[in-house]
Amino acid sequence: MLNSGLTEGVSLSVDDRGVAYITFAHPRSNSLPGAVLAELASTVKTLGERSDVKVVVLGSAGDRAFCAGASFDELVAIADEEAGLAFFMGFAHVINALRSIPQLVIGRVQGKAVGGGVGLASATDYCLATQHAAVKLSELAVGIGPFVVGPAVERKLGVSAMSQLSIDAASWRSAEWACSRGLYAEVLEDAAALDAAVDALAGRLAASNPQAMSALKRVFWSGTEHWDTLLADRAAISGRLVLSDFTRAAIAQFKAG
Repeated sequence: MLNSGLTEGVSLSVDDRGVAYITFAHPRSNSLPGAVLAELASTVKTLGERSDVKVVVLGSAGDRAFCAGASFDELVAIADEEAGLAFFMGFAHVINALRSIPQLVIGRVQGKAVGGGVGLASATDYCLATQHAAVKLSELAVGIGPFVVGPAVERKLGVSAMSQLSIDAASWRSAEWACSRGLYAEVLEDAAALDAAVDALAGRLAASNPQAMSALKRVFWSGTEHWDTLLADRAAISGRLVLSDFTRAAIAQFKAG
């Protein structure tokens, strides 16, 4: 779905409570080309170094589409394994940045999340959504697989739910389904209710002990210290698969549909 009202890129604002709001956008349902992924990772890392930022809120622009995942235009343009690795490392860098910064990250998911969008939501520490925030891991349907985002999704939802999403790659699962599996902490009626809930939680966290929250985050993410290497290995798998004739044909068919 094309939303020409959105401008591609990442915006950042920090309020007087120390709450940082990161918003990414793209006209094609907030899909994520390499440039946006790089800007998103850089923004997250920079916030991690700021002592005035107490909590981070990650969301996207527009309505009903949180994130459409990888940019198909860039996927079809990948010409070799090196370029494939570089593209999928964009998702790895964002996930690793989210897990590594000391601040807790609240996810604001106002609409559907596909592929890498599910990975981003899974990489936040506490995620709130609307009833429109259905999820789908569509990678297998286009001949790849959710290799890079898989560890984050599995950590949040468990192996069973991640496997269901990965195998039945053409089917949407409702926001309520995602909530019952642990991806979302709560499902709100609409964007207004979502924003009120996000703002209230962010305010409470901003008033909490930063050292305690940082220590909690380290506990939550214990066991993921090897993800710098793991996600790079997974990105290499996707980078090879995207070059296959099967995948190129599947992506072309998907774009045509």
